[in-house]
Amino acid sequence: MAQGLEVALTDLQSSRNNVRHHTEEITVDHLLVRRGQAFNLTLYFRNRGFQPGLDNIIFVVETGPLPDLALGTRAVFSLARHHSPSPWIAWLETNGATSTEVSLCAPPTAAVGRYLLKIHIDSFQGSVTAYQLGEFILLFNPWCPEDAVYLDSEPQRQEYVMNDYGFIYQGSKNWIRPCPWNYGQFEEKIIDICLKLLDKSLHFQTDPATDCALRGSPVYVSRVVCAMINSNDDNGVLNGNWSENYTDGANPAEWTGSVAILKQWYATGCQPVRYGQCWVFAAVMCTVMRCLGIPTRVITNFDSGHDTDGNLIIDEYYDNTGRILGNKKKDTIWNFHVWNECWMARKDLPPGYGGWQVLDATPQEMSNGVYCCGPASVRAIKEGEVDLNYDTPFVFSMVNADCMSWLVQGGKEQKLHQDTSSVGNFISTKSIQSDERDDITENYKYEEGSLQERQVFLKALQKLKAGRFHSSRRGAELQPSRPTPLSRDSPRSLHTPSLRPSDVVQVSLKFKLLDPPNMGQDICFVLLALNMSSQFKDLKVNLSAQSLLHDGSPLSPFWQDTAFITLSPKEAKTYPCKISYSQYSQYLSTDKLIRISALGEEKSSPEKILVNKIITLSYPSITINVLGAAIVNQPLSIQVIFSNPLSEQVEDCVLTVEGSGLFKKQQKVLLGVLKPQHQASIILETVPFKSGQRQIQANMRSNKFKDIKGYRNVYVDFAL
Repeated sequence: MAQGLEVALTDLQSSRNNVRHHTEEITVDHLLVRRGQAFNLTLYFRNRGFQPGLDNIIFVVETGPLPDLALGTRAVFSLARHHSPSPWIAWLETNGATSTEVSLCAPPTAAVGRYLLKIHIDSFQGSVTAYQLGEFILLFNPWCPEDAVYLDSEPQRQEYVMNDYGFIYQGSKNWIRPCPWNYGQFEEKIIDICLKLLDKSLHFQTDPATDCALRGSPVYVSRVVCAMINSNDDNGVLNGNWSENYTDGANPAEWTGSVAILKQWYATGCQPVRYGQCWVFAAVMCTVMRCLGIPTRVITNFDSGHDTDGNLIIDEYYDNTGRILGNKKKDTIWNFHVWNECWMARKDLPPGYGGWQVLDATPQEMSNGVYCCGPASVRAIKEGEVDLNYDTPFVFSMVNADCMSWLVQGGKEQKLHQDTSSVGNFISTKSIQSDERDDITENYKYEEGSLQERQVFLKALQKLKAGRFHSSRRGAELQPSRPTPLSRDSPRSLHTPSLRPSDVVQVSLKFKLLDPPNMGQDICFVLLALNMSSQFKDLKVNLSAQSLLHDGSPLSPFWQDTAFITLSPKEAKTYPCKISYSQYSQYLSTDKLIRISALGEEKSSPEKILVNKIITLSYPSITINVLGAAIVNQPLSIQVIFSNPLSEQVEDCVLTVEGSGLFKKQQKVLLGVLKPQHQASIILETVPFKSGQRQIQANMRSNKFKDIKGYRNVYVDFAL
């Protein structure tokens, strides 16, 4: 008489499966697979082999604290039955004398997360034995055509899922600089931290059963992650801080990677890490989303609008010296703003609005009661379809709002000009498998000044004014708070030197730098004044300079001047200006942004002419040299060369160096004091533990500056 079938051992074939499922970079010791793709396991039996006619093997998979068949977080499926009602399937691969290899496959819509795998064996005599085979993690699958995150380009999958380093673009539209970043989505413990992040969300805490069931939707998961990256509603990963006071945490400019941030959050019992700003929020979100298997990239929008009342107008206020003022509406134009795009189908929207979706983890405005933004379809933004979920009006305004300039004098506001081209420039992301910058502005809007662009703007404005939908961001209909023009007949221009309409301008003002603006040196520039009329013009021009935070918030002015310029008909003149290092050094923000402004007026006219320019001061970068060949598990020496660019001594210098696959953890070197304009170098030793293309990221901070950065790409070979 045949005995009941007993399992002696199970081989989950983690190494083989993980390679096939593109998860071997995370680990080969534990099973990590992607949905919609088969994985194999081998069952070893103690007493006899599997007999298909006599034995029935039933698999059970469960995820979450309350697994439920109806919710899809529990599945029961048989090896014997090929027409099981379960979307999970199993089939026999090979059957030996004492072992059986089977294939299992999760449906391409299955919830992602940590699963428990069990089997029940029903033998011919009715004896039933149950075994717990182990745990595995299920991820989204951009290689599976049936998965909502499917991306049909292998180079794009390699860039937006598998690449663990990149660049985040900062600075200004006139000086775009790449900031190297270590995403590190495959580093040790990061996958566990990402799953913990999902479990710490308000949704899971409120209704864990439903939350786990909804984790099959990339739309849902992306909103949960977006809310959890900031800590405004929960114990999210990062506290935001734009105050310039970071004494109880890290200056956001000092970070060079996501790994240290996520590990600190995890190690401290999920207490928010201090501090982040937009690029840090976006970079950490990119790490989490790529780790979970959703194609993600980091986007920078230069001159990014923050429209707080939904009227597609950013109001800026100036005094009679040309100094920009804060405003009670808190409308601002961020010098740059960083968000994410995630690739996914949007079955909740009309056809054609899938693909890249904007997600913005920076806590700016609330969406359905929590601080998150998106996913908003990039195509919907370009077409002005601001009634499509989620938060499309807010994203549209970030790239397409108009800027209204007002002169505040004697308690009254005088309209200077409405600029139609100052918001949303040089929208940038890292190129695919290249260190170059891609300009993707055309994905977000039609060419400035074109008929299509004007039509889209008016369509979006009319939808907002009509109040035909309830904003998912503000929970109420959006209405304009200030009259807006009924037409936009004058074409937009990317290079408008003066903020007055071109048809009435008789005098033009423009700033021009004479030398590159380097930190520690004087800033030399001229004001160009041009009389385009046939009459003499007497001008009084008030000039000022003030530091800006990158979110557009102005600091106190530190330099002012007044110029009196007489212009003959058709004459051009220059007025030289200089701001010394001693004048700006103590007022400079971490962002190193200085806004110079000029407000001119003619004696014979009440009209005002406003012109401004944002200057970004640059540092010399850190130089990194790799000394010798980089080979897995063999010592490697790295030289880091750095300097103090200032003509004064700097103290408390700290160098941090990291790189996924090269360093097990971030390296921190205390350098102490650096003499004026002194250059130095150090040698670091490491042992690479992963092969392939890698990147070293470095940052140096001191009491005078926080973010002198450098990077070096390294290719690591296998040992011969």
